[in-house]
Amino acid sequence: MKIRVIVLALACLRPSMLPAQRATEGMVYFGAMGGIATLSGDANAVITPTSASTSSYDPSNGGAASAFIGVHIFNYISVQADYVWNRNDVILVSSNSGGGATSFYRLPESVTQNGFLGNALVYFRKRESRIRPYLSEGVGAVLIHSRLSAGGIVAGNPALPPASSDRASIALRTSVGLDLRFRDAWHFRYSFGETITRILSAISFLPRNTESPKTFKVSLAFISGSKEPALIS
Repeated sequence: MKIRVIVLALACLRPSMLPAQRATEGMVYFGAMGGIATLSGDANAVITPTSASTSSYDPSNGGAASAFIGVHIFNYISVQADYVWNRNDVILVSSNSGGGATSFYRLPESVTQNGFLGNALVYFRKRESRIRPYLSEGVGAVLIHSRLSAGGIVAGNPALPPASSDRASIALRTSVGLDLRFRDAWHFRYSFGETITRILSAISFLPRNTESPKTFKVSLAFISGSKEPALIS
């Protein structure tokens, strides 16, 4: 299943009070963001001469938030730790027919993700540049909680997903973006990222879809840190 998350957010960040001995080292920053999470749906089907099975996953928009802390360790390299949260309501639909019997369900479910990731950011321009494009690679873990909601429809004897479940998955994230410097230590950041996990929901799909879930995120932020080097264009 493919999962897409779009987040538009503003974040205010304040630096630590650690002094920097050199302009390219020692800048610590932290902040928080909030926005909207949009997940893409998915569907699958298996049809044979004697049976037919279908399943679909239909999500709705939900809330998203994150908190992060990082440090610029060199002119072109920074490291950052992120905590990411998002919640989405989804509709699970599955049907199975064969051998003269038919069963199906339509169940609402809420899915909450809590992610912890470490990232390395590689910039393509020096810290004193006004515009700094970057590439980020990260790895971490995502804790996924799913819970069925009221209002479901069940017919026949289908294999239902559990009422509540908790799972953990390794997460890999790739992001690209740029930092735009306004004045002093204030920056505006735009980024687009993709996070890949092993599983999102304990859906008893018949059939199951084997594609790895993916999360796409677009984020906007204001960043502040310790005193910056003199500005160059």
